Amino acid sequence: MFARMKAPPLSRREFCRRAAAAAVMAGFPTILPGSVFGKDAPSNRITIGLIGMGLQMSGHHKSLLGRDNVQVLAVCDVSRTKREEARKKTESAYGRKTTSGSYAGCSAYNEYERIIERRDIDAVLIATPDHWHATIAIAAMQSGKDVYVEKPMTLTMREGRKVCDAARSYGTILQVGSQQRSERAFRKACEMVRSGWIGKVHTVYTDIGEFPPPRTLPEQPIPEGFDYDRWLGPTPWYPYNEARVKGDYGGGWRCFWDYGSRKNGDWGAHHFDIIQWALGMDDSGPVEFVPKGHDGAGYQSHIYANGTRVWKNHPVKHKQMIQFIGEKGEVLVSRKDKLETTPAELAERPLGPDDVHLYESYDHQGNWLECIRTRKAPICPPEIGHRSATICQLNGIVERLNRVIRWDPASEQILGDEYANNWLDRARRAPYVCL
Repeated sequence: MFARMKAPPLSRREFCRRAAAAAVMAGFPTILPGSVFGKDAPSNRITIGLIGMGLQMSGHHKSLLGRDNVQVLAVCDVSRTKREEARKKTESAYGRKTTSGSYAGCSAYNEYERIIERRDIDAVLIATPDHWHATIAIAAMQSGKDVYVEKPMTLTMREGRKVCDAARSYGTILQVGSQQRSERAFRKACEMVRSGWIGKVHTVYTDIGEFPPPRTLPEQPIPEGFDYDRWLGPTPWYPYNEARVKGDYGGGWRCFWDYGSRKNGDWGAHHFDIIQWALGMDDSGPVEFVPKGHDGAGYQSHIYANGTRVWKNHPVKHKQMIQFIGEKGEVLVSRKDKLETTPAELAERPLGPDDVHLYESYDHQGNWLECIRTRKAPICPPEIGHRSATICQLNGIVERLNRVIRWDPASEQILGDEYANNWLDRARRAPYVCL
């Protein structure tokens, strides 16, 4: 499905990395000189390219610059201002660590392809709007790079399956940025639910919020140094307006269906992902999606095969983010380590040897970097990211079509509705048509 690009001879760094990965996968000890992988050896430093230098990338950028075992070699953004600011920030941070106090080793590109083609870059971190995720991730994997891609992993379900297939084909370490899996309270909540502490869960409430409706915007002049055509990429052409392209957590591009699934792909990508984890459905998903107003329902919902129903934007008790309601109790959880239960004593009860112990991570970005070294699966690999993104995307389809959709998680098809099945992917604008 994916044509592998003809690669030039491997660099020493890439040879060492692949040799170590092959040894781990084969179960053999890695016999390489200590100087190659010593703590301070250059070959042990993961080199990274950053793609999409907006709000979401700012935290990643700062964190990476503070890690001694990685080095940012290049940044990319279609805004000249953003990429130049990121380059200067990178060189300033590394300059402070050099004896000369100066450093000029970070490149800044308009085109992500310039990062992809560099053999001295081991991995890329992608924090563009959703409509660029799959194209860049697949290109990076084809070039032998590991990938961190922000949530939701893709814009459409068909893109998601292609990303999963590519990761499997190329042996990529791909982490999806669903970082709530690396927070203690969310993991403990999922472990309690999975271990049956509150009995069978029949209802889940989660509040993902709402954006203002998409609106028609007047045309504005395209700012100098902003590649608007490339920002639009495979999506339909619209006249430029700052409100369409800005990275604003209160809206911006996230308000438009062309670039994501609105709140379904924003907070939904976080909370639906945790619900999947708690219900043990990482390799599957719901079977029915129901719009708001159906049979008088005040909220949109989706239902799993065992009858568990998840209500979207239903108020959650005590203003928590997610509320699991079981036959014998409740678990409520939010960020900032907020965890409460009914009965109350469950929150402090330690896991027993027979309880479910889930993958433990306290640093989502750090987990990805460690897995690049060990070649072990990260806490949110592509198959998990794809299943969670699918729920976001199907919720969006139901919201727009305003009718019940029945879903087969095994075949990844909408049942009995060919028109709705056409929405599993989207047309792509030339020349950005290939994944």
